[in-house]
Amino acid sequence: MSRTYRIGQIVPSSNTTMETEIPAMLRAREPHFPERFTFHSSRMRMQKVTQEELTAMDAASDRCALELSDGRMDVLGYACLVAIMSQGLGYHRASEKRLHEVTLANGKPAPVVSSAGALVEGLQALGAKKISVLTPYMKPLTQMVVDYIEHEGFQVMDSLSLEIADNLEVGAQDPLAPSRLVSRLNTQGVDVVVLSACVQMPSLASIQIVEDKLRLHHAQAPGPVHPGARCRHAAVRQVLSALP
Repeated sequence: MSRTYRIGQIVPSSNTTMETEIPAMLRAREPHFPERFTFHSSRMRMQKVTQEELTAMDAASDRCALELSDGRMDVLGYACLVAIMSQGLGYHRASEKRLHEVTLANGKPAPVVSSAGALVEGLQALGAKKISVLTPYMKPLTQMVVDYIEHEGFQVMDSLSLEIADNLEVGAQDPLAPSRLVSRLNTQGVDVVVLSACVQMPSLASIQIVEDKLRLHHAQAPGPVHPGARCRHAAVRQVLSALP
């Protein structure tokens, strides 16, 4: 029997990607499975991807969780990887717990996932040890992401920073750009390539191209290519599968 799930997204005010990519991925499965989905968002103010704006934005996430829980969501997703990773090592656990408690206090509890937590859990599920990472961030923020990932037990073999501070410009990147930029990453001997450690940077169109390219260039190809959006999609599906 078909059931409709409500997906609540906590997104930066300047994000233009998650409200298109997440629905596209979940809607793509609808011809084959009975579940249906509706999508709902609440926004946190952020225009420039800087430490200061990210910290101020994260402080608004509780308000967003409260607003979304008014609509009795089945799951909430925090859609900004670097906002979480720039707040301290392991912060995704504290953030997800706190936001869930906000929904609980409102009498409409919902599980919470984050793109940062989903990336970590996705890499763990794959058994990855060594990875390379592409980001649109300024170099100091990329280093925070690298440090965060390494704190979770992975070795970052290489990273590439595009150094784009304007979040709208990040969202306006060519979805095929990662398929070209990956050639600037050292992918020799890695288990996974994180094709976009940013859910705002479009990358879905590049996944298969990069996987095919890496198989051609390495005798032992890296494992799956992961954009942040696909990792978060997997986490949302994991939470939904546990619901009655």
